[in-house]
Amino acid sequence: MKNIFYLVLLALVLTSCNQQKIGYIDNGIVINDFQEKIDIETKFQIKDQAFQKRADSIGKAFQAEVKEAQSVARKTPQKAQEIMGGLQQKQQRLQQQMQIEQQAITQEFQAQIDSVIVKVKDFVKDYGKKNGYTFVLGTSDAAASVLYGAEENDLTQTILEALNAEYKKE
Repeated sequence: MKNIFYLVLLALVLTSCNQQKIGYIDNGIVINDFQEKIDIETKFQIKDQAFQKRADSIGKAFQAEVKEAQSVARKTPQKAQEIMGGLQQKQQRLQQQMQIEQQAITQEFQAQIDSVIVKVKDFVKDYGKKNGYTFVLGTSDAAASVLYGAEENDLTQTILEALNAEYKKE
């Protein structure tokens, strides 16, 4: 009788234990291999290249203007200081303009990347809920919060494929 009681108690304990389903992803792989992030980076590389070409073009035009002003200044020394002062002001304005444009490009890029990160986090959260996970942990080379995980709990490729499939639908 005692043995039956212990068996029933053991069975009850084992069935009442809440089994937690835990998975993990490599954040770096998921975010860096997410097609939307790759597309954003490509778009901004093109924008940055166009900006650099324009900046180089403006710089060359300014250098030509400086050479011309130097030759004029040699011919009329009394106007040399005035000419060079004007060029110095123009150079400062051009540098400020280029800096403002570069900052705007950088801020726009960062805003879009931040949006991608939020999108990935929300996707992982929804995936975890829909698939019965109690926890989905994130790790990366920079911040290794998962030091070991069984391969069957690694959701990196599954999440990445699902994210990219959803992105293709958009």
